[in-house]
Amino acid sequence: MLINADHAERVAIDTNNIPWQPSPLPGVERKMLERNGAEQARATSIVRYAPGARFSQHNHPRGEEILVLEGTFADELGEYPAGTYLRNPHNSVHAPYSPDGCVLLVKLRYQDPADSQRVVIDTHSAAWRPGLEEGLTVLPLAEFATEHTALVRWQPGTHFQPHRHYGGEEIFVLDGVFQDEFGDYPAGTWLRSPHMSQHQPFSEPGCLIFVKVGHLEG
Repeated sequence: MLINADHAERVAIDTNNIPWQPSPLPGVERKMLERNGAEQARATSIVRYAPGARFSQHNHPRGEEILVLEGTFADELGEYPAGTYLRNPHNSVHAPYSPDGCVLLVKLRYQDPADSQRVVIDTHSAAWRPGLEEGLTVLPLAEFATEHTALVRWQPGTHFQPHRHYGGEEIFVLDGVFQDEFGDYPAGTWLRSPHMSQHQPFSEPGCLIFVKVGHLEG
């Protein structure tokens, strides 16, 4: 299955406007944003668990990355409420479930096999840092080689200088409206910009975004 599998193409999807699709597991639905493969695929998806839905134990070649958007996600290592960032390394094993239901942003098979660190961050209590421009604050989530993952909060009226992204950029808008010269992107929008793409982002109303850079091959 190929869905937006060409990383040389720019993609912008308002996930609010695409339907949920059933997964092979009862009680789990998804919105597939990109995919290269069958059920064992390099993929980015919005995933929704019904209360009590669970997966059998399985492993994750080249890792798994999750941002809990709503509800509570869980596995045998703990429970992860909304706002939790979870990064499971190459060939990690777990049996996930959701006691009360949840919605997740999930990325599969993107990590370098040498990146062996498991990461769990409660983004509601973690410390934010000043950004590169006035009006920006940043919460770093993960970093390995050229890959950097963070939450970035834009105060209303913040503008950033034009810049390029070596290894591409991926954004999921969590709140507010993110903007650049190509358009306006409300909460729920997923953006992927290719290696060495350029833009000049800003946000007049303010926004909160999940950002990954440096993880898309040229």
